[in-house]
Amino acid sequence: MRELTVVGLDVDGKRIICEVSDTGEKFILCSDERLQAAVRGDRVSPRPPQTIDEVPNVLRPKDIQSKIRAGASVEQVASMAGVDIARVERFAHPVLLERSRAAELATAAHPVLADGPAVLTLSEIVTASLVSRGLDPEGTTWDAWRNEDGRWTVQLSWKAGRSDNVAHFRFSPGAHGGTATPFDDAASELIDPNFARPALRAVAAVNAAATAVSAEAPQAPQPTQATQAPLPLPAPEPVAEPEPPAPPRPPRARKRKPEVPAWEDVLLGVRSGTQP
Repeated sequence: MRELTVVGLDVDGKRIICEVSDTGEKFILCSDERLQAAVRGDRVSPRPPQTIDEVPNVLRPKDIQSKIRAGASVEQVASMAGVDIARVERFAHPVLLERSRAAELATAAHPVLADGPAVLTLSEIVTASLVSRGLDPEGTTWDAWRNEDGRWTVQLSWKAGRSDNVAHFRFSPGAHGGTATPFDDAASELIDPNFARPALRAVAAVNAAATAVSAEAPQAPQPTQATQAPLPLPAPEPVAEPEPPAPPRPPRARKRKPEVPAWEDVLLGVRSGTQP
């Protein structure tokens, strides 16, 4: 141990300045209860140092806001720090508003496709994609948080049946609303320009006569599409030949009108048309 010599008091008058005799190195000694008791000659039992588990894990307001901005919830931060939720909410409220505003701006961004940014906004494309799948676009939830590199990650949550689904985008603010780049497969499928194409092949038409079977008779297993024989084509209907035109009718002979005898023939008794 090196011996210290008291030089004097500090400017505030509450701390003692000590100096090493041989090196001239100075130290500051705080005047606490143990030092005062030692000066008076009182016996003080040594107090064990406080362990790490006993040190309260109290976060500073800056640390609380940093964790909330990175995506943690108020409940998660309060549970991690071991403090009341009300204390965390007091400092987390402005950051939660910042996250909500970032998510709102991201819905007006233009998704980045293979050939460049889309003309429609992220909200418009996602709405059309969900409607085409028979889902309600009003049941979606948007959230955002800032990453360590300073960029924003936007999360879209929706429910399909009993399953909860999420999709993530990288949002870059900029002119005309900025851009949104898909971060996972779910996000890529939502903004796919060909989302409306049929996912299944069309089923070939089935002949009605082939499917008319008795309800009581057992049905034989139907062949698969790969082994199904082609259906016979219907025979063409015979075409009726036009009937030949009817021959023209011969003109009807006109009846000869009986000759009327002249007046002198009547008087003389001579028949008209006869020789005398």
